Amino acid sequence: MSSRTSPTSQPVTIRRAVARDARRLTRIVRGSGAYAGKYADAVAGYRVGPDYIEAHRTFVAVGADERGGRVLGFYSLVLAPPELDLLFVADEAQGRGIGRLLVAHMQSEARAAGLDRVRVVSHLPAADFYHRAGAVRTGTALANPPAVPWDRPEFEFRISSG
Repeated sequence: MSSRTSPTSQPVTIRRAVARDARRLTRIVRGSGAYAGKYADAVAGYRVGPDYIEAHRTFVAVGADERGGRVLGFYSLVLAPPELDLLFVADEAQGRGIGRLLVAHMQSEARAAGLDRVRVVSHLPAADFYHRAGAVRTGTALANPPAVPWDRPEFEFRISSG
């Protein structure tokens, strides 16, 4: 567990997700403004369940200044093959540096697990974020209808050894 401060000087703690976080994580995914309009179907029935949290390295960003330490964002790291499976920040919490804190935490977890790179298949509206966060574009994941009817940019975070 680590405590960090976002650029707006509001304390944010990153901790391992637990089963009781599942509903909030699902709401963050389904409520994401990045999935509005033509992308809405991709997350309409999406569920982050306790089983998913148990099976993956899922971490949440919690605002210490929020009511009851509310979850503001989360990520999930898959170790084999290494991939950042999910990374979401609640719409109302964006612009506070939480996404960057989650990426830095993910890189630290990947380093501790002995990984040298982590793949990301990005949602189109998130591509600029990953680029700004230091990921390198490596290709394109082709559409996979009906689940994902559009091509998506692929990135890779290169994990330094120390």
